[in-house]
Amino acid sequence: MTRTIQIMSVCCLALMSLSGFAAAQSGMPADSAHANVPLNVKAADAKWGPIFPDLGDHSPRITILRVDPVTHATQLMIQVPKNFHVPAHWHSANETHTVMKGTFIIECEGKRETLPTGSFNYVPAKMHHEAWTPRNEGATLFITVDGP
Repeated sequence: MTRTIQIMSVCCLALMSLSGFAAAQSGMPADSAHANVPLNVKAADAKWGPIFPDLGDHSPRITILRVDPVTHATQLMIQVPKNFHVPAHWHSANETHTVMKGTFIIECEGKRETLPTGSFNYVPAKMHHEAWTPRNEGATLFITVDGP
């Protein structure tokens, strides 16, 4: 199995188990997951973990901030290391990325965009996309997924 296929397989498994991972990873109190209760997460309190432990220090890291108990909409952050490629994939829900730090390169429908710090993008459900970070710079992304 090639490295890209391995990573794609792990990506799919990771995304399918996102809701289960979210509850364990976030450390959210049970009542703060409800849609009508405010939630504040300080940067120092975010619980980060590797997405692909077998990649060691080259693994992106994730923290799940919140999962809506009804819609399963999710807010999360990912730290992507420099010189990383996220292979082409798609999601069953709409997804947004806000670049909090660094540079993120994304390609949708053959159009590639370089997004510096402060940039935003929206990827509709089921749209194939892939992404990269430059050789010399990683990125920290705030991501929303509006459904399971």
